[in-house]
Amino acid sequence: MSYVEKVDPEIFNLIKEEEKRQQKNVELIASENFVSKAVLEAAGSVLTNKYAEGYPGRRYYGGCQVVDKVENLAIERARKIFDAEYVNVQPHSGSQANQAVYFAMVPPGGTILAMDLTHGGHLTHGSSVNLSGKYFNFIHYGVNRETETIDFDQVAELAEKYKPELIVAGASAYPRIIDFEKFRQIADDIGAYFMVDMAHIAGLVAAGFHPNPVPFADFVTTTTHKTLRGIRGGMIICKEEYGKAIDKAIFPGVQGGPLMHIIAAKAVTFKEAHSPEFKEYQKQVINNARVLADELKNYGFRLVSGGTDNHLMLLDLTNKGITGKDAESALDKVGITVNKNTIPFETKSPFVTSGIRIGTPAVTTRGMKEEEMKLIARYITETIDNIDNDDKLLEIREEVYQLTSSF
Repeated sequence: MSYVEKVDPEIFNLIKEEEKRQQKNVELIASENFVSKAVLEAAGSVLTNKYAEGYPGRRYYGGCQVVDKVENLAIERARKIFDAEYVNVQPHSGSQANQAVYFAMVPPGGTILAMDLTHGGHLTHGSSVNLSGKYFNFIHYGVNRETETIDFDQVAELAEKYKPELIVAGASAYPRIIDFEKFRQIADDIGAYFMVDMAHIAGLVAAGFHPNPVPFADFVTTTTHKTLRGIRGGMIICKEEYGKAIDKAIFPGVQGGPLMHIIAAKAVTFKEAHSPEFKEYQKQVINNARVLADELKNYGFRLVSGGTDNHLMLLDLTNKGITGKDAESALDKVGITVNKNTIPFETKSPFVTSGIRIGTPAVTTRGMKEEEMKLIARYITETIDNIDNDDKLLEIREEVYQLTSSF
């Protein structure tokens, strides 16, 4: 980064500071990961200079011969991974991918059924503070109070009562396998479109460790980072018959020019995701999550739904007598990065919360395995148990740094 260092030493130093933080800390935020150098290089390429409003072969600018090839390559690779009929790789984020589907298929003020934010859903699934909740009439389903898994009886009842135009499955903090076929049946029963937001599980789906929603859903949205381990961005998969409507909803609907350097990085991401090594990686992500979950349970933590089927787990800290906010802060002091998170039937505000969300994609990318998960579970436990003991927290931090220096 010699040019950045010369032109803007302040930004250079901040980037280096963040690089050091990522190197020293144990990254357990479920939606974060580390991209490869190849993805970084593609994202930092001269393709950032090119405007390419429109789509391959249908651009509003000249000179798009090369970037057309780049975008077509990204599309074909994505189609192959997910067995998709139609793909749009232009969304700048998962949020804009969701927004585009809503605007393409649901009239303003129309009804959409999606998962409640406090039960594991996402802001773009109709939160009142989000654009989705302001422009559409969202009805929310949640999890069963006993099992803490999706309450399909409630989904069916709400669908029958409100007759939504669109039903959304997928979550931001749900640790179990999602039954897409059940959702499809409920949608068919009332004549609704069915969309899956697979942002969190896309990598697991690509590797065959979670059911693929594509055969069941009319629309599948995703980010390209998280478990997919690529550049930050979004993507929409849909049935061929909806392709034109989705394309129009992205451009000129909610976006202008696509980010061609990011689309190139997405193409690299998809190539990496189609490799045998990626499949082994995802297998390890799940193994690590299960070991970490089991160890935390052994230490007396209560896990929402009792465990995990995927890359993440949700810890209910109520029995520990601390909030998610305080736990996040204490863990940050020892070099363990998590995020506070609401739990089903939450009693605290979203700024405080009763839980924390933990995921294994990033630590697995670094090469950590089951034995390291056992160490991390111990560090988390000792931190929570000694939240006001600064000397002990300092001791734990040194152990954490010793661990990360090996990876």
